[in-house]
This record gives sequence, C-alpha cells and structure tokens, in this order.
Amino acid sequence: MKYTNEINKRRTFAIISHPDAGKTTLTEKLLLFGGAIQTAGAVKSNKIKKHATSDFMEIERQRGISVATSVMSFEYKGVLINLLDTPGHKDFAEDTYRTLTAVDSVILVIDSVNGVEAQTRRLMEVCRMRNTPVIVFINKMDRDGKNRFDLLEEIEKELHLPLHPMAWPINSGKDFKGVYNLFDKSLVLFTANTKAADEDTVKIDDLESPVLDEKLGEKDAAALREDVELVDGVHGQLNVEEYLAGKVAPVFFGSAINNFGVREMLDTFIRIAPRPQSRETSTRHLDVEEDNFSGFIFKIHANLDPKHRDRIAFLRVCSGKFERNKYFHHVRLDREVRFSNPYSFLARDKDVIESAYPGDVIGLFDTGNFKIGDTLTEGEDFYFTGIPSFSPEIFKEVVNKDPMKTKQLEKGLLQLTDEGVAQLFTQFGGNKKIIGCVGELQFEVIQYRLLHEYSASVQFNALPFYKACWITSADPKKLEEFIRFKHANIAEDKDGHLVYLAQSEWFLNTERTNNPAIEFHFTSEIHK
Repeated sequence: MKYTNEINKRRTFAIISHPDAGKTTLTEKLLLFGGAIQTAGAVKSNKIKKHATSDFMEIERQRGISVATSVMSFEYKGVLINLLDTPGHKDFAEDTYRTLTAVDSVILVIDSVNGVEAQTRRLMEVCRMRNTPVIVFINKMDRDGKNRFDLLEEIEKELHLPLHPMAWPINSGKDFKGVYNLFDKSLVLFTANTKAADEDTVKIDDLESPVLDEKLGEKDAAALREDVELVDGVHGQLNVEEYLAGKVAPVFFGSAINNFGVREMLDTFIRIAPRPQSRETSTRHLDVEEDNFSGFIFKIHANLDPKHRDRIAFLRVCSGKFERNKYFHHVRLDREVRFSNPYSFLARDKDVIESAYPGDVIGLFDTGNFKIGDTLTEGEDFYFTGIPSFSPEIFKEVVNKDPMKTKQLEKGLLQLTDEGVAQLFTQFGGNKKIIGCVGELQFEVIQYRLLHEYSASVQFNALPFYKACWITSADPKKLEEFIRFKHANIAEDKDGHLVYLAQSEWFLNTERTNNPAIEFHFTSEIHK
C-alpha cells in the first residue's frame, strides 16, 4: 500500500478513432492544456510546416497519418496523465490492439460528418473484450454533419454502446453556436477560428433565464431548452460505476481543430476516469497496490532517433515502483537486467527518469533483449496475459535486391518484426523469408524503413496464402507426418513455432477436418 497516493494521481488512456476523425489534432489540444507544448502543428496539409507532436516517423509526416503508437506524459490540475496516441489506419490495427492492453480507459473520437466507420467498429470490439471504459468525443461540430439525435442513435446501435450526453450542442456546421454543459450547467459559446476562453463560458443555473435568449437568440434558446429536457428525462445523472464497468459511455461534442469542447471533456476525464487497474497474470491476480514492481513490454520501436541506432521498448508499470539502475528479473530470459537511462516521453522528446509508478509508461533502451509481452518483476515468475499476436492476412516473399546488404536486411527484418508491425516466417527446411501483415500499408512502411534505416533494398512478391495458423499437437508423430505431407505450406515464426499457411478457407477447413490430432490456432498468445 506504499504507493496508493501515486496510483491515485495517475490516469493512463489511449485515443482511438477511424483515420481522419481528428484524433491527432485532439491529442495536440490535450497537450496544449497540459502545458506540454506551446503551439499546435498542422498535420494534414501537404506543405507541412510544423508537424504534429505525436507523429514522429518520417513516413507519418509525409502521409499525414499516424502509423506507430506515440506515448506522451503531461500533468493537468495535479493529475499525471499518460496518453497513448494510436494509429488510426486499419492496417495498423494490431499495434493499436496491443496498446489497448496497456491502458485503463479510452477516448473514442467520432467525426460528426461521417458518423460510425469501419475502423471505429473494430476498435470498439477490442475495448469490449476487456470492458474498457470509453468516453466519446464527437468532433467537427463546426461542419455540416448528421443530426445530433440521429448520430447518437447510430453510435448506440452500431457500437452496441449505451451513451450518456454530458454536453449538448447548439446547432452544427456554419450555425454551430457552442455547447451547453449538462453537468455544471454552463454555456460555452463558439466563435469560428478562435480558441475557447474562460470569458466565452456563461454560467446558467436556470435554463429559463433570459440570458439564454440574449446569447443564443429566441429560436435556438427554445430548441436547447427542449433538447435538454428530453436528454435529462432519458439519461438523468451519469452512473460513474456503469462507465467504469464499460457499460455506458459519456459523450462530449466539440471541434478539436478550434480547441472547442476539449477542456470540458478533459475536466470530466480526470474526475471520473479510472486510476491504474489490477491485472491478470499467468499464475495469479496481481493487485495494483502490491509493493513489488512488475510491468510488461507492449511495444518496441527501433530507430526512434534516426541519428542513433536505438531500440526503445515501451513498458507499462503494473505494480510497485520502477527505479533507475535497480536490477529487475527478466522472466523469459531468466536473468537480471537494469536500466541506467529509462525515459518518459513527449513524442520525440525523451527525459531520463529516476522512478515510475503503476500506470506510467516508460521507454527502456533495448539491445535486443525484449520481445512484445515480456515481463519484468522483482523475482517472481509470471506473464501478463492477453497480449496476442494475430494471424496475418497478406503474405509476401522478401526479395533482396542487393546481395551485398544481406546482413543489414536480416537485422532490419528481425528488428522491425520485433516491433510487431508484421510477422516474419521462414519456409520450413528452406530460407525463403515471408512477411505476413494485416494490411498493405505495412509493406510500404517496412520497405521504406528497411531502405532508410538499414540501407537494405527489397521488393515484395505476393504469395497465394489466406491465413497463418500456429499448429500444435499432443501426438508428435501426427505432427511430424502432417509437416512431411504439407511441407510446402509449413513455416516457422521467428520464435521457432510451427505455422501452417493455408491457401484458402476451404483448404484450411479440409485440413482441420482431416487432421483431428492437429490443433490450429489463429492467435499466438505471445507466451504459451
């Protein structure tokens, strides 16, 4: 119980959304409120002059999308916030999924113009698997979008997520006048192209007040009164316990690019969002209040600083206190390790820290000792569960265009696939290297990074596989037989686990029917 105060001070969350819903812009505005940055950068223009703080890979800056999860820490009103900005693009869903294992809650950004999109659905499925508490921010209210009641209904229906409005918008698009905060009964007025300031907030204890008509005009004031009566009648007070259990999501409306509606959400977030939570491990339930340190690696990033060949492993602290230069137990390698320069992050900026507590995300300089899912403890042997690796859906053979750079290529492939952006398979009994990804864009990123970070030039040739399945059997003879007959479709992953590469769903189902002694797995829990 030594660290209860530190635990209570912390909130660790991720921002998730469909691409282009305004997630990176919202991230920047939160950092502005926390005083972590002074100016917001424009991410979307092609003539990018200032870059979004959270997009630090060259290819991200060129394309204006986030392809790697960034970690940022800042303080706001006495609360230490650890914010993980995730890739919005569907091709990087796996990175986002693993990030969601390292946070205690999420903010879901929805574009008021487009409503619920494909990636939004996928991300919510992942949140539901872990009952992660969700706050919804409906963005781009200054653009002509869907009717607000229709939009809420669509979100509830599509995402199977009961909503609880905490603020209510007055019109949208060019007629957008602001939001009424249902919790503290105040009106925040919107003026296009200006930042919301304190003087734009009007306290209104009684909606019948003539001040409302004066500020909004009679027509809009009457509409707001009607809407609020309806919303209050349906929803009443927010049940915080239901939010924490992932059963209801508070909703805010705003315009991140205009910094509007963001502070109201942030104030509510620090009031209701969960503090760091206890977790399940392979041997027991781990209480966040325990004195002994434990944590797990959920992401590895090579060459964060292109000038120095560095690899940073991102560790989420789950219990106890992490200390610089103290020896900790690396469970998988069964050896003691210590770190002289652990970092906290503000995207590209790194600060060396002396200690960290549950909820904190720290960067550890890695010389190749870490894989995703690795656990550090003070001596006890266990793994944190629920950090799977998914079966890829697109497979390509790696062809080396410069045989003089074979060593660099091998190193690059190993390091990039250690990061979890893709999976590396080697054909059984041969040396053909196959990369499996969830989406096409990952191949572009790998090709770009191999060339620019490792000077290795490659081309990718498409392979006719439909899915990779990890195979195991209680009968070694049957497994041996299966491998002998199917050797053209058998590969090993980088940890030496056997994988069956199926050409189609039909082939896969046939093999499963014909080989009942073989088990086919669609995720490899990273530690079996």
